[in-house]
Amino acid sequence: MASKRRPGESVKPEKKRKRKRSCEEPAELCSVLEDQQVKQTVREAWGQKTACTQGDLELDCHPFPHCIIRNFLSSESFVENLQRELLQLNFHEKSNDLYKFKQSDDLKKRTEPHIAGLRSALFGRFRSWLGEVLGVELEATVDISCAKYEYTDVLLCHDDELEGRRVAFILYLVPPWEDSDGGTLDLYTTDSNFQPESIVKSLVPSLNTLVLFEVSPVSFHQVSEVLTEDKCRLSLSGWFHGPSLERPPRHIEAPVPRSLHLPRDETLLMEWVNPMYMDISYQEQIQEEFEENSEIQLKDFLQEEKFREVREALRLSQIQWTKRGPPNKRCYEAASLDTLPQCLSECLELLRSEAFFLLLSNFTGLRLHYLCPADDEDEDEDEDEEKKDIQDGEATGSSSEPSSANTSREKEPSIPVCCGEVRRWAPGGYTMLHDAEAAQAEYALDLVLPFCGADWQSEFGGFTCYVANEEDEELLTVYPEDNSLALVYRDKETLKFVKHVNHKSLSESADSSTRRAFYDFSFVYYE
Repeated sequence: MASKRRPGESVKPEKKRKRKRSCEEPAELCSVLEDQQVKQTVREAWGQKTACTQGDLELDCHPFPHCIIRNFLSSESFVENLQRELLQLNFHEKSNDLYKFKQSDDLKKRTEPHIAGLRSALFGRFRSWLGEVLGVELEATVDISCAKYEYTDVLLCHDDELEGRRVAFILYLVPPWEDSDGGTLDLYTTDSNFQPESIVKSLVPSLNTLVLFEVSPVSFHQVSEVLTEDKCRLSLSGWFHGPSLERPPRHIEAPVPRSLHLPRDETLLMEWVNPMYMDISYQEQIQEEFEENSEIQLKDFLQEEKFREVREALRLSQIQWTKRGPPNKRCYEAASLDTLPQCLSECLELLRSEAFFLLLSNFTGLRLHYLCPADDEDEDEDEDEEKKDIQDGEATGSSSEPSSANTSREKEPSIPVCCGEVRRWAPGGYTMLHDAEAAQAEYALDLVLPFCGADWQSEFGGFTCYVANEEDEELLTVYPEDNSLALVYRDKETLKFVKHVNHKSLSESADSSTRRAFYDFSFVYYE
């Protein structure tokens, strides 16, 4: 269609509409950060690892250097609006061996005015200030997210070390908070092997307070379990990136001693084990199910009288319990064997007996006893290995032995062994995955026999999770159940952990005395 215009009127090019950008609300930081003399004082104190206090800023170097800046944002209305914007974000449940809490998506590109304003201030002016204090050039990398910790949420002991992380920070946006609410930032001392030992300082969250510390081989910390049901521990956290501090070689723990079976016959089994599990045809059914699933739970495993006797004995005061650590790997109590009542010693003897090794072989098909028939697949693998050795020798011509010598060689039989302990789990107990465990993983049969009370619930924690190495995929979860023998066969790529036992186990029981701890016998058997 033809258009009309007045004579002499020129056609003006249409202006492109600019995309409307969000209005970033400037974040004003506390005045102490503008004082050059304060900056110099803090820099000297940090370099000399000495404490100092300058107004709202406090530097402490025990157990490792950390800085607390109160009233970090100078405007109360900015803080309130920031809280409001953060609470409107989408949060995702995060749960594994190390933590349980809710986390937002990365805040790197969020356009909400106060979130954007704080991000600019943190990774702009404040990053420059911090770099000058540390004498380090910090990168412009933005690494920040929001976390909500609510009732029973926790972040267990760790050091934050990851390539590129130089300084960790947390900005608290909480309601009035007390020590009894939990959720404290706990700082650990370390031993001569750079392993965490004990909590020596706990920082109670406080509104508009920023805490920061250098990420180092000794910066072990945790967020303790949130105990209040009425409050949300809201915080912003992240890292300033820069050159990592030098790290010493990781400490390698001594291996857990393993032992051969005890020479005990099936009389012991008859005294302890539910008679239905002694039936050969039932053992065949169990083996069939186990070979299909690599796991099974055998309910009412001990005879009722023996089970009650052991359950009562576990609560006797004569037993000495020793805390097992370090806390970046595990936290529970193990019984000192020389203090066990007779029936507990006898139960341990059962689990280590030759007759029990044979019974496990019948349950699982694993070669845990010389009477267990060799698996056809194992024999085929051995034959293939022998053939390969012969072919390699013939191909290289390097073997001076006659070929008959190679074919006559027999594979050295392995000797089944085990290791085990009696464990006590109280609120705060857990085990974690760690690098050394992954490096030393091997084929094994795990056994757990719990004494947890009939009403133990999965939401209390204390269950065992099996995961694929270096993956988040959960392969299997075994929940504790009274007198239910759990057997799980794992390969070299499978790791396990016991989920943190929370304080819900105390508050949701009519008889809290029965919920202060549960117990189990934990064994590992190797073919």
